[in-house]
Amino acid sequence: MKKWFAAAAAAVTVAALLGGCSAGGSATTGDKDVTLTYGVWSQDDTMQKLIDEFERENPKIHVKLQVNPFADYWTKLQVGAQGGTAPDAFWMLGDHFQLYAANDQLLQLDDAVKAAKVDMSKYPKPLVDLFNYQGHQYGLPKDFDTIGLWYNKKLFDDAGVGYPTTSWTWSDVQAAAAKLTNPSTQTYGIAAPLNRQEGYYNTIAQAGGEVISKDGKTSGYDSAATQKGLQYWVDFIKKGQSPTLKQFADTEAVAQFENQKVAMYYGGSFYAQRFYENKTLRPNVDVTTLPKGEKTATVINGIQNVGYSKSKHPAELKKFLLFLGGKKAADIQAATGAVIPAYEGTQSAWVKSMPQFHLQSFLDQVPDSVVYPVSANTSVWNDLEDKDLTPAWQLQEPIKDAADKLATGMNKALKNE
Repeated sequence: MKKWFAAAAAAVTVAALLGGCSAGGSATTGDKDVTLTYGVWSQDDTMQKLIDEFERENPKIHVKLQVNPFADYWTKLQVGAQGGTAPDAFWMLGDHFQLYAANDQLLQLDDAVKAAKVDMSKYPKPLVDLFNYQGHQYGLPKDFDTIGLWYNKKLFDDAGVGYPTTSWTWSDVQAAAAKLTNPSTQTYGIAAPLNRQEGYYNTIAQAGGEVISKDGKTSGYDSAATQKGLQYWVDFIKKGQSPTLKQFADTEAVAQFENQKVAMYYGGSFYAQRFYENKTLRPNVDVTTLPKGEKTATVINGIQNVGYSKSKHPAELKKFLLFLGGKKAADIQAATGAVIPAYEGTQSAWVKSMPQFHLQSFLDQVPDSVVYPVSANTSVWNDLEDKDLTPAWQLQEPIKDAADKLATGMNKALKNE
């Protein structure tokens, strides 16, 4: 892991770090003001509203928001964390978390959570567990997302097919996809891209398989159940009921759904606002829960707020992180409709913000959710997934051969973590 960080440092100079850094904050002495930095990858009014409210309650603590595009965010954060100049607080995802925690670059929150009597049951348990490393809690959930079955009502009406319901199974989707596919209008029944979070991770879980073992030491891609979850998607392409991987390279799956050329799309709750703001698309679409395979399941993931272990202001930083994970911050986020806040009891405002969609579908699936699969260095075997599964999605190799090869490479990567 030290070699990994060294490579990242070689790729980006210290001058490219995330704006100002924790080292630039004022000292914590007596009644002097303190400045914290907060690194995020998207800026909107919501983040500033959160900061404004926190500063109103804590007039001696100031927060400077630092925004970097997602494509640059992780590279710069890697260098900053290694060099001692990362932001005090910053956004974190599960697939990156363990690498930072294992290198002692994140602030443990156990004492702050205990002292403030934070009720961790107010957050979805899979998200709490996702940011617990070796018995210590490092993050408080900001928001979460699950996956739903988005569908185009107009295309369903044109084909004379009934809308999806909460009782649908894989076979219902397969039957509908056949009827909804119309070569003359170049309309497809479903989108089957090579997509982890919104695609095959869900169907692997629904088939009773697993991406990675519970102890994080072995791959699940060589199991029959996991391969069944992969085959579900490839069959749509094979039957001409989904665009091909090449077509997705030209126009991404979500854009094809927005262009109303795809009738069904497995998509995250994070697309709700995007679809809602598309005034042409909005009246034609809705969403329901994912169809059932051998069992019901959806992937759950989300952003968590974490702190930098080398922050010069740990006490103030913990206070800020507890605020960001609290009910007041969740209420502010919910009102915008941008995300599902993680704090229990605050999600109804998000549901009501776009009443044309059955957004409750995303919340109803939380009890059946499975956490996004991660390990200490997730990105290594994520790259293997893309490389080894692509030939199967291109119909050049059987799923079993591709998945068995992936399992071998993934097991080697996990052994080297």
